[in-house]
Amino acid sequence: MVNNSFKNQRNNLYIIGILVFCLSGISQYANAQVAVGLDNWFNRETNQKTGKPFHYLWNDTAFSGYARWGKIFTDKGAVLSTLDRPTASVLSKVNVYLIVDPDTTTENPAPNYILPDDVKAIEQWVKKGGVLILMANDAPNCEFTHLNHLSSRFGIVFNHVSMHPVINRKWDMGAFTSFSAHPVFNGINKIYLKEISSLTLSGKAKPVLQENGHTFMAETKYGKGWVFAVGDPWIYNEYMDHDLLPVDFQNRKAAENLTGYLLSKVSKKAGK
Repeated sequence: MVNNSFKNQRNNLYIIGILVFCLSGISQYANAQVAVGLDNWFNRETNQKTGKPFHYLWNDTAFSGYARWGKIFTDKGAVLSTLDRPTASVLSKVNVYLIVDPDTTTENPAPNYILPDDVKAIEQWVKKGGVLILMANDAPNCEFTHLNHLSSRFGIVFNHVSMHPVINRKWDMGAFTSFSAHPVFNGINKIYLKEISSLTLSGKAKPVLQENGHTFMAETKYGKGWVFAVGDPWIYNEYMDHDLLPVDFQNRKAAENLTGYLLSKVSKKAGK
């Protein structure tokens, strides 16, 4: 006959074991960090003076870089990386992937274009739960043809135009002041975007920012993933804060909103 006291102790230990296992899983999940990868394959410019990679990179602290945006990501608990060609293996290690301003031959004499294998790998990754951010530029400062081979898979086409021109430093020429009820624009009254391409949408793609009948930001759900597009690199260091911009522009607040919004789109079930 089993002693009741021993049986109770054994049951208690069993229950404690289950609780420890569950709490361990919860702790691991809570500590899981979103991995954010920034392309340095399609955008692969070299500074002619220093010979070093630059332009829209996490480690570029000059006006041309994304160091300030990267800090917003890390402050929100994300881990940053810089990616070469986005193969399925490379993409499997990130939850969020940013492609910014693919090179023209003016910027890079031997640009890495977005090819069919790249489109296939990125599309499948998004379907499985990846969050893709496409940030173009205006014409002629962006390679649109191959970028659109990718973006059109999600119902978004970047138009080969240059809109919202700003002459000298007449900052208000680049101002947007009318916004949809969207999380990116919570608490926002005014942002700065200059010389940008517009977007043509189809399928399930929806506008996020519009002006005078033109779309400049858009998004769409695709499979288990999400795609966000804007016709400009937008929140690089030069126009993040008020080094140059007047104080009434809220690009940093918009960047913080956008970052939180993108991270919120990462599937809870999607692995790195």
